[in-house]
Amino acid sequence: MAVTMAEITKLRHLTSAGLMDCKKALAEANGDMDAAVEILRKKGQAVAAKREDRQAAEGCALSKNEGNFAAILALNCETDFVAKNEGFVNLAKKLLDLAVANRCKTAEELKAVTVDGITVADLVTEESGKTGEKTEIGAYEVVEAPTTAAYNHFNNKLAAIVGFNLPDVDAQIGREICMQIASMNPVAVSREDVPQATIDQEIAVAVEKTKQEQIKKAVEAALRKAGLNPNHFDSDDHIESNITKGWITEEDAAKARQIMKETAEAKAANLPEAMIQNIANGRLNKFFKESCLMEQEYVQDSKLSVGQFLEQTQKGLVAVAFKRVNLNAD
Repeated sequence: MAVTMAEITKLRHLTSAGLMDCKKALAEANGDMDAAVEILRKKGQAVAAKREDRQAAEGCALSKNEGNFAAILALNCETDFVAKNEGFVNLAKKLLDLAVANRCKTAEELKAVTVDGITVADLVTEESGKTGEKTEIGAYEVVEAPTTAAYNHFNNKLAAIVGFNLPDVDAQIGREICMQIASMNPVAVSREDVPQATIDQEIAVAVEKTKQEQIKKAVEAALRKAGLNPNHFDSDDHIESNITKGWITEEDAAKARQIMKETAEAKAANLPEAMIQNIANGRLNKFFKESCLMEQEYVQDSKLSVGQFLEQTQKGLVAVAFKRVNLNAD
C-alpha cells in the first residue's frame, strides 16, 4: 500500500528513525503505525545484537546534581561522529534526567526504569538501530551527601561530581571543586581513603627508585675517581656510540663496565635501610599531596590546598566523596 509523507513524519517523530527506515517499516506493516514502531524496535535489537562484539569507546559523559544526589552517566558509541549527534546527546541527557529523578544508585537500576512504556535498556538498544553503532551505558557513578555539585566539560567527554559534609554549600564553590577534580584527577578524597594496595605499590616503587638513585650516585663517583666521564657510560648503546665516535677507547669501556658492575653490587649490598625508607616515605607524602583531593594544591590559588580553601570558605567544610568520568585518556 502507498505510504504518505504525513505517516512517515509521524513515525519518525515517534521513533527518531531515518526517513527511509520509517517508510520501509510502514510499508511492511501495511500502514499500521503500532506495528511499524515494533518493526523499527526489532531492527534496533537486531543491529545491537550484530554490534555486540564491537568496541564502543566514544560517546558523551554528562553529570547532574539535585539536592543531596548527583550522578554521572556515560553513553557510549563507536564513533565520535555519532557521539556529537544532537539526538545521541539528547538521549544521554534524557537518561541522566531519569537517573536523577528516580535516584538510581546503579546502572542496572537505571536500565530498569520505564518511560513512555519502554525501559531505559530498550531505549539504548533502539539507539543502536538509529545510528547503526553499538550503544551502551558505559559508566554510571553516584554521590550522595548533604550538598552535591556537578561539572560538565565543554566537549561532553569529561564530567565530575562531588559531595560535601555540610548542607547549603554555595553552588559556585561546588562547581570549582568539581573543576579541580576534573583537571587534577585525584585518586581519593584524603590519604585515609587511599586503598592499601595503592599505598603498598607507591612505597615499593619509591623504595626501588631511591635504591637505584643511590647506586647510580656511587657508580658515578667511582667512575670520576677513575678519571672517566660518567656521561660516556650511561648505557650500552651510548658506550658503543662513543667508541665509534672516538670519544672513548675499548679499554675505557671495559674498565668502566668493570667499575660499574663492582660498585653497583657493593652499594646494593650495603644500602642504609633507614635512609632509604625515609626518602621513600617522603615520596609517599608527595604522592598524597598530588593525588588526594583535600591535600592537592588548589588550582584557583596555589598558596592553598583544597582543604584549606574549603575551611576558609566555611568552617568545618570538607569534601566527602567524588566521582570522575573521562572518555578521553588522561
